[in-house]
Amino acid sequence: METIWTEDVLSRLPKVDLHLHLDGSMKPETILELAVRQGIELPVYDKVGLIPHMRVGEECGSLTEYLSKFDFAIRFLQSAEALERVAYEVIEQAAEHNCKYVEVRFAPQLHRNNGLSVEETIHHVIEGLKRAYQDFGVRAGVIAICMRNHACAMNKEVVEAAGKFVGKGVVAVDLAGDEASYPPEIFREVFAESQRLGIPITIHAGEAAGASNVYEAVMNLGAVRIGHGVRLKENSSIMEMIKDRRIPLEMCPISNIQTKAVAGWDDYPIREYLDQGLIITINTDNPSVSNTNITKEYRVLTERFGFTKSELVKLIMNGVEAAFMDESDRLLLRREMEDELNALGLLS
Repeated sequence: METIWTEDVLSRLPKVDLHLHLDGSMKPETILELAVRQGIELPVYDKVGLIPHMRVGEECGSLTEYLSKFDFAIRFLQSAEALERVAYEVIEQAAEHNCKYVEVRFAPQLHRNNGLSVEETIHHVIEGLKRAYQDFGVRAGVIAICMRNHACAMNKEVVEAAGKFVGKGVVAVDLAGDEASYPPEIFREVFAESQRLGIPITIHAGEAAGASNVYEAVMNLGAVRIGHGVRLKENSSIMEMIKDRRIPLEMCPISNIQTKAVAGWDDYPIREYLDQGLIITINTDNPSVSNTNITKEYRVLTERFGFTKSELVKLIMNGVEAAFMDESDRLLLRREMEDELNALGLLS
């Protein structure tokens, strides 16, 4: 195993990242530049000094504490220029790890303090991704997030705006935020609108609350993918339902440990889920907040769980099959991924 999973091989693996938050991916140098340009005061004016304000440490105690890091970053993402730039840089960073496809999610309502409309925020993130595609050749889509702590009307506004960009950059809608305080059933009306408009749905569930939230997300909100789903194992019948319905889980290993979705690596159920036939995908969640990248996620998995060559390829290709894209694009992506995996000797 040691000879297969060298750092070089892991970095050269073709990858996808289906669960990546825009505001959790900012570089400290970008915050420095945006702060100066926007006249926002910073606690310190050097990259290293900013990191503790942007990143969780070993002592992170909960999802709520983890989410508090976003309050710092979001202040700098209130302009068209900033949204385009950070969207571009997300793809630039993903390209460094041979990511071939990325779904970037963000909550439009959190970026309107300086007067942007919901539609404008979506437009500018899409523009940043388009420019990055021209420069790096990495395909990308936008997932528009509804926030758990927002009123129904605000979330419906996000869904309606997202509907105008389906097929033009938006690939899905999501529900995120404080899962423990806001159960998914309060949002049935919001996601009924998503289904009416034909927008695919993924829901953060089974991260800070139990398997019943996963059930509700799929059965009553219409989720066809689940963000995290770490606590699915708490209910075997719901886990069987997710397996039977072939609902992919967007697992984010390093972040899942940091948010205390499980007590530690010994309790992380990824090996159990894979062995039981669940569709698992590997993602970064928040590269800056979690101090991670997609190569690092795969490195941790190979070191801690001893995934075989065929298992790692399966995890990678699950991401291709679970991606929110039309079948012609999926066919092209699948071929590209298989060609690169073959060149690395991983499909033989």
